[in-house]
Amino acid sequence: MKKELIKYAVFALCILLAPLVFSGNYLMNVLVFVGIHTMLAVALNLLLGYAGQISLGHAAFFGLGAYGSGILSTTYNWNPWLAMTVVALVVGGLAFAIGFPILKLKGHYLAMATLGMGIIVYIVFNEWVAITGGPSGFSGIPNLELGPLVFDSDLKNYYLVWSFVLGCVLLSVNLANSRIGRAFRAIHDAEVAARVMGVNARLLKVQVFALSAMICAIAGSLYAHVMTFVAPPSFGFNISVELLTMVVIGGLGSIYGSFLGALLLTLLPEFLRFMHDYDIVFYGGLLMVMTIFMPGGLVRGIPDLFRKITGLKNKKGGAHA
Repeated sequence: MKKELIKYAVFALCILLAPLVFSGNYLMNVLVFVGIHTMLAVALNLLLGYAGQISLGHAAFFGLGAYGSGILSTTYNWNPWLAMTVVALVVGGLAFAIGFPILKLKGHYLAMATLGMGIIVYIVFNEWVAITGGPSGFSGIPNLELGPLVFDSDLKNYYLVWSFVLGCVLLSVNLANSRIGRAFRAIHDAEVAARVMGVNARLLKVQVFALSAMICAIAGSLYAHVMTFVAPPSFGFNISVELLTMVVIGGLGSIYGSFLGALLLTLLPEFLRFMHDYDIVFYGGLLMVMTIFMPGGLVRGIPDLFRKITGLKNKKGGAHA
């Protein structure tokens, strides 16, 4: 556990000092999105990487958080912090309720069920024009405030979002190293064996599904109050695929790997603008390549590659000697 605390402290220090190195509004804005995507990737990694339950519908929870917080704080004049809290709890409760029937499924059946859930939510965002604004989106969402401090600049939003990310990472690391985290890994590796050993696999799967949904909802609320505008395309199937790609590329079962995946996949679109609507093809290809050649993701693949390179150098040095 001491090793984990040191890793977390180094990670937090790098995050706090990043604005001193990467100055400029554009870079700050990109890093804000890296933070939001990190929260989403960590949420999905808890479900997929630790508990072994795939989901292609997490963009729905992200969207429910964004629209819920935006509508409550704008249309009904709720305090944004209260709106975020209520929406996170409601989305968590909804995920808990639908998790019981959905998580009875396994493999591609589970993937299809979560995909269907995501599509239904996306259609609601598009068609419920009176509430969500439909395809035109929903605007006028207020920035978050903390006393006299208004989070209305890229630098302020950076520290706001990354404060939540650091809290999310700390929670996830502690959970992963706890008795519950070990139970998640047991379910992931052999669910039948875990049940035999007394693990309540069904309840734990639903609980981690609900927790994952709540984190996504909080990320969605932050997105809404940072952007002050939300629209359905930001919560479609493509986003779910991107999240899955982030988790696989970063490393399944690695919290810090989620950050690496989010960082890479947030920066890549800046270089893929020429592909327009075909960027999803690139993500699919990247996912296949990573799964085949680097199944442990970047967080495990890079050290393995380094060891192989240094091992080859040592062998060559020994041959010359």
